[in-house]
Amino acid sequence: MINYSDVVGVMMSGVSTIINVISYVLMAFISISLIVSSIMIGIITYISVLERTKEIGILRSVGASKKDISRVFNAETFIVGLIAGVMGIVVTILLNIPINLIIKKVTDINNLSVLPIWGALILIVISTILTIIAGLIPSKIASKKDPVEALRIE
Repeated sequence: MINYSDVVGVMMSGVSTIINVISYVLMAFISISLIVSSIMIGIITYISVLERTKEIGILRSVGASKKDISRVFNAETFIVGLIAGVMGIVVTILLNIPINLIIKKVTDINNLSVLPIWGALILIVISTILTIIAGLIPSKIASKKDPVEALRIE
């Protein structure tokens, strides 16, 4: 005779294992995405430094210190990270709507997919910190530019 509670227990164990595997795969994907995006932000900031060499020269010639130049680029990367984090949270919240509708239709469970406020805030902070870290080297390069040489660049 089949003991249905054992069958349900085995099925739930299998479902839990599948959910855990999918979660680990998603976490690995997100980690790789964060690293790649941080590298790209660093490259974009470096390109911005190269394209704004004359601006850096002008700022230095009117009295801006190396720290001031570095702060300009650090502030820009901070803003980029903050906006990117907020946009990511908005997209996540918008995607939760159809996900919850599908889950409700299939399982009759309400609001299974939810992003807690503390989780959203942590993700925004992580995005901002990673962006700032990615912009540190280009901002340091910008601050070390010689004003006379920077003004000669065409």
